[in-house]
Amino acid sequence: MRAHRPIGTLLLLWPTLWALWLAADGTPPLDVLGIFVLGTFFMRSAGCVINDLADRNFDGHVARTKDRPLVAGWVTPREALTVFAILVTLAAVTVLPIITPLLAALAVIAVFLAASYPFTKRFFAIPQGYLGIAFGFGIPMAFAAILDSVPAVAWWMLVANVFWAIAYDTEYAMVDRPDDLKIGIKTSAITFGRYDVLAVMLCYGLTLAILAAVGNALSLGWPYRLGLLAAAMIALYHYQLIKNRDTGRCFKAFMHNNWFGAAIFAGIVIDTLI
Repeated sequence: MRAHRPIGTLLLLWPTLWALWLAADGTPPLDVLGIFVLGTFFMRSAGCVINDLADRNFDGHVARTKDRPLVAGWVTPREALTVFAILVTLAAVTVLPIITPLLAALAVIAVFLAASYPFTKRFFAIPQGYLGIAFGFGIPMAFAAILDSVPAVAWWMLVANVFWAIAYDTEYAMVDRPDDLKIGIKTSAITFGRYDVLAVMLCYGLTLAILAAVGNALSLGWPYRLGLLAAAMIALYHYQLIKNRDTGRCFKAFMHNNWFGAAIFAGIVIDTLI
């Protein structure tokens, strides 16, 4: 479940919180907020379990993942499937108090995305784009929970999240690239090749440009733009970390994306308060 490594939960949670605050004009109901925070934890944990199950024959050949529970034999595949089923059930039960037909349909899609993502590394040149959809699907769900509809800005925010996920997960994939090349799975770091750093920075830029357009559409003010500016400064710091492709610094850049998402959220919160 990687409960001891919350970065994945945070990267899933930030875009969900962006959407909740914007959909509710800064005042999301506490019960809805709690439901989405818990649901995010359960779904991220389920995603980790199914990812390790799908990659159990690969992880032993990657230095960073060779000690994961399924590879080490601490957990059997049947046990992993049981844990996955329990986590998805907990996520479903969590959302029941606010369920609507639209939210239920989106939740089913979210489960499919989480369960299918690990297998895209066999077929897609940039599976990180699929990850961005899976990690960003809390955005339309948040709008559906508050408004019982999904406006166009929600889908644009999802697109922005796709580019952000490609940026941060390419930084992550740059760490494993030598091992991934040996075992034959596909990642954006391999696909982008020597243009990997440029691609990461372009994706950060597209993320911020789309979010700026969303801000214009919603008539958000200077605090929101200041949050985007802070996120842009963080992205430039990431460039300094990854430009020489040192694996330790690439991993540090990936981990630091928590602050990119937090900066944007801070701008939204302040903007909706004043």
